[in-house]
Amino acid sequence: MMNRRSFVKTVSGGLAGASLAGLAPLGTARAVPPSDQIRVGVIGVGSRGKWVMRHMLRVPGVRIGALCDVYEPRFAEGREITGEATPVYTDYRAMLDAEARNLDAVLVASPLYVHDEHVIASLDSGLHVYGEKSMAYSLEGCNAILRAVERSGRRFQIGHQYRYAPWTQEAIRRIRAGEIGEVTHVFGYWHRNNNWRRPVPDPNDPALERLINWRMYLDYSRGLLAELGSHHIDIANWAFNELPVAALGTGSLLYYDDGREVYDNVQVTFEYPSGRRMLFSSLLGNHHVGYQIWIYGTGGSIQITLQDATLYQEPWRENSAVPADLPREGVTTTATLGAQGDMPYRGPGYRLEVEDRSADEVAIEAFFTALRNDERPVADERVGWGSAIPVAFGHQAIRAHTRIDFGEHVRAANLEAIYGDA
Repeated sequence: MMNRRSFVKTVSGGLAGASLAGLAPLGTARAVPPSDQIRVGVIGVGSRGKWVMRHMLRVPGVRIGALCDVYEPRFAEGREITGEATPVYTDYRAMLDAEARNLDAVLVASPLYVHDEHVIASLDSGLHVYGEKSMAYSLEGCNAILRAVERSGRRFQIGHQYRYAPWTQEAIRRIRAGEIGEVTHVFGYWHRNNNWRRPVPDPNDPALERLINWRMYLDYSRGLLAELGSHHIDIANWAFNELPVAALGTGSLLYYDDGREVYDNVQVTFEYPSGRRMLFSSLLGNHHVGYQIWIYGTGGSIQITLQDATLYQEPWRENSAVPADLPREGVTTTATLGAQGDMPYRGPGYRLEVEDRSADEVAIEAFFTALRNDERPVADERVGWGSAIPVAFGHQAIRAHTRIDFGEHVRAANLEAIYGDA
């Protein structure tokens, strides 16, 4: 097993824009001596935890050394993934007490409201952490994680896998090169047509319902903005190279009358110090738009999906204004008005050509590469803070149907300029 104390130093203050170049494709055969193996404990063996575990085990030299979950039926599923009688625990403290000396890192994939508790305990046990988004439920929890990373000298990577997607990396590179002009707006969508529920073995057990469907309840969850929109906020922060300072939000329970507390549709606008805006929408009653991020600039636009990115150049015209002498009556419009009009431009775009690898694959392999090379992860604790704080205050704005200014907290953290180049 790799001696974790030999390859980690105190976290430096470098930028979180490290290149992903040079990463071997996931699953590439290479010899990994026993001394270089990395053993991971898992806190939270639910759907996301199992998904990440599978990807971790495809990275040469990585093993799952312990499993922890308060819901014991998940242990069999976890052991099926590891392929061995992995030690199991229902208390994360017991796992850390018994296994920390045998582990190098911890995957925290537990519910949002206990993220900070599990992350901090793991860091203080001398272990690196891959933590699922959003980083923590509250401002206080996020700040506590920042302090724990600094105190422990261990590495933390937030589960913003789309920051690692090759097409997102290329999109940011094109933006930095000025190919879409000055970036002014980001519109983010994650629309679905499902109830967002997990099956409960005993629907008449309210405690089990809240345990399995914790995302539905305000004590545990920040709703659609945290579970889905945090990814979009992260990309907007990166594109703008700054953090938002205010949020204007709304939402409602429109589709489902099933006892859930979080809204089934939300809309929020984030304001940035430069005057730029990021708009996010999430629906559970229509999936047509799906997952999209549109980054708008004065010279073009980039559309990012779960699989690719497409760049659209603005059609430059000398006379783009509508003439002032248009007749007041008898005007017929068509789908496109042409050079003098302001109807939507429907010209062709071109797909950005990149390596064909999934976001999860690259992100998870990059975490272990960072540990082995003693490097700060691309999506480190500062990146996690930069999306989690807008989530926390954006959620408050949504629930109150109002605008909330949280700029004082962003300025106090002094993390505005952490995004760097792709």
